[in-house]
This record gives sequence, structure tokens and C-alpha cells, in this order.
Amino acid sequence: MSKKVSGFSKLNKTQKIDWLIQNCFYGDATFKAILLSYWNSNSKLQQLHDEFIENTISNFYLPFAIAPNFLINERLFTIPMVIEESSVVAAASNAAKFWLDRGGFKAEVLSTTKNGQVHFNFFGDKQKLIAFFKIVKPTLFKSIEDFEKNMKKRGGGLLNIELIDKNSKLPGYYQLHCTFETADAMGANFINSCLEQFAKTFKKEALLFSDFSQSEKEIDVVMSILSNYVPECLVRAEVSCKVDKLTTPEFDGHYFAEKFIRAIEIAHVEPRRAVTHNKGIMNGLDAVVLATGNDFRAIEAGVHAFASRTGHYSSLTNAEIHGDTFRFWIEIPLAIGTVGGLTSLHPLVKVALGILQYPNAKELMQIMAVTGLAQNFAAVKSLITTGIQEGHMKMHLMNILNQLNASSDEKEKAIVYFQHTTVSHTAAISYIESLRK
Repeated sequence: MSKKVSGFSKLNKTQKIDWLIQNCFYGDATFKAILLSYWNSNSKLQQLHDEFIENTISNFYLPFAIAPNFLINERLFTIPMVIEESSVVAAASNAAKFWLDRGGFKAEVLSTTKNGQVHFNFFGDKQKLIAFFKIVKPTLFKSIEDFEKNMKKRGGGLLNIELIDKNSKLPGYYQLHCTFETADAMGANFINSCLEQFAKTFKKEALLFSDFSQSEKEIDVVMSILSNYVPECLVRAEVSCKVDKLTTPEFDGHYFAEKFIRAIEIAHVEPRRAVTHNKGIMNGLDAVVLATGNDFRAIEAGVHAFASRTGHYSSLTNAEIHGDTFRFWIEIPLAIGTVGGLTSLHPLVKVALGILQYPNAKELMQIMAVTGLAQNFAAVKSLITTGIQEGHMKMHLMNILNQLNASSDEKEKAIVYFQHTTVSHTAAISYIESLRK
């Protein structure tokens, strides 16, 4: 059991590890050796990692992979992916190769507006508040001129401020709904700084508004914060081809297309399927988000809220046959950036952006949406043909062999053996044991 500690943040990294070993691992030095083994031998690089967050004790590594052959808007891309789940990169690569000879992917950014709110209480005369807002709105714009200087140079800035009445949801609740363009930056710090300044200015100006009673002058700001729900920051990605071109030695194109569309329809009407369906999309998308130093938690929250926007959690992808053409597409909200934050600090993020030919934010939105669509295509294709486990378990085989401490020779033999044998944990154990006898 861990123990209460004071002044922990003032300890150096080694002292923090020693405290951890004594209080959580009962002095077992094995765990200290594991933590130390993941320190980077480059002291400057290690210091950079240590300063990303607080109370660091080591590094937690994830595989950095690439998926080639993505033809997007007639440009060929190799896509960096950071993920630990078996078969994700292989599935993305297979989908990219499948569509490479069928016209590739098309992607388009539909809108890039981001937003945040100043949430406040007001229990006075609504008409007075509306009149006050009309007067104070230009002052609110002017109050953030210093914050906007650099953002405006990049083509961004504040777009609008609206007074929103939310009394029907919560008595006395109003908000200043603010919309922004942040160009190639994700813009979280910029938006939050603007919102907090709006709150200060709004409160200050309310005290000077003569039409307010004394109680109305004391506007109570609850909080000022950006929203990760960005349905106005939207990108579309799609693939299409003649139905006949879907035919392969394994399946007939017409039957495949009809079965594929039925699978998407099921994900639209059945939330239990939709959750797993959309998780598969995020397998690919999140891997690119992580590789490029963006906030996958914010994107996940916004995407799943978007999937629920009708009041029913549903598929993010759609499919149809129109005439003799099969079409599969996704529309998804993505608030991401290619400047600021980790994008300018983490060395591997710089590598990832280089692999992608240094995209701007709109181009990266397209690449991410395409990767999510590719991942979903690969998953659904497997589900309606061979089943998901055959490919997944073959990719998972190496993890099982490592758990069994298999030697290089044993791994080579196991890979050959399971090319024509169903992979399972039990089967792998039996085979390794048979080799060792």
C-alpha cells in the first residue's frame, strides 16, 4: 500500500524512484532496474521528456511504425502510426494497397471553426442582459488584441461571440459562445486565454452598466474553457469505385458490396456494434494523432460526442451503391495542429511530420480521416469475409511467443507452423512445449 508523502515534487527523479520502490514494491530493486532501463542515454533528450509533465520517473515506449501506399488526392503518402495493438498497421497498409489500384482516397476539409464558452449565472432581467451584450461586444473583441497578434499573422483569430440563453436547461445559466479560427495550431492555449480575458472584461463592464440593478451588476462567471466538441471543424474522406472492381479471387464484388453496406447499416442502428465499429476507426486515427503530437483524448471525446449528435450513438462511416458505383465515406470532427505544443518539441513528432511531407493542419486533418476510414474498411472487410480473428491472431502470435520467452529459433519455426494452423494462446503453448521436448 502506498503511503502519504509531503514535498514529493521537490525530490529529484532518482529519489522519487527510491521512494516508489520502498513504498509500493517493498524494496524490490527489480522494479527500479526496469525503470532505469527505459531512461534515454542522451541526457538532453531525457531532460526534454522529463519536462513534458510532472513527477516523471521514466519513459513509456510505444512502437512507432509506418503504413505505406496511401494515395490521397492523387498524392502518395507513407503514414506514421504510434500504437501497440497487433494488426492495426497491417490492416491500414492492406486497405491502402487495396484502394491504390482503385483510385485511392479523396479527402476534403469542410470547415475549421473551433469554439469555447464563458459560462455564467445571471438571474436578472434578460432584456437588460441582451442590451448590455450588444454594447459590450466590441469591447470584448478589443480586449484580446494583444493575444490575437500572432494568431492573426497565421490567418487565425476570433470569429464571433454570441450570447446564448440556457435557462431552459438550467435556471440562470447563460454563456458567451465564442468561435475561433486557429490556422495550423490546435489553439487550446490561445482560446482559453481569450475566454478568460472575455470573462474579466464582461464582469468589469457589467459593473459600469447603468441599466443594471446592483444585484444584476454582479455577474457570476462560473468558468471559461474551450470545448472539445467541434462539429464545425469537419473533414470528409471517401473511396469509390465500380462495384465490379471490388471482385477479387476471394469474393464477388456485388455480393461483397451488399454485405459491406449491410454491416455499416447495422452499425448505424445498433449502438453495441457502433461502439466497436467506431473504436476500429479510432485505432487508425489515434495512431496518427499520437505520432504527430496531437491530443488523442480531446479528439476521442469530440468524435464520440459527434457520433451521438442525433441522440443515438451511431456509425461514423457510411456506404452506398449508387448506380454501378460503390462509395464508402466518413465525416469526422478533428481539431488538430501542426505547430505549437509537442509538434515543435518532440523529436519523433518532427520525424512523423517529415514523413508526411510537412502538412499544414488541413492536410493533416485529411490524412487522419483517411487513416480512420482505411482502418474501418479493413476491419469490416475482415468481418464479412474471413472473420476478424484469423488475421488478428496471426499478428498477435509474436506477442504470445514473447510471453513464452521463445528463442529466435522457436519463433521462426512457430511462424512457419502457424501459417496453416489456427493461432490461439493454447495452441502456441502446446507447440512451443512440443519443440522443447
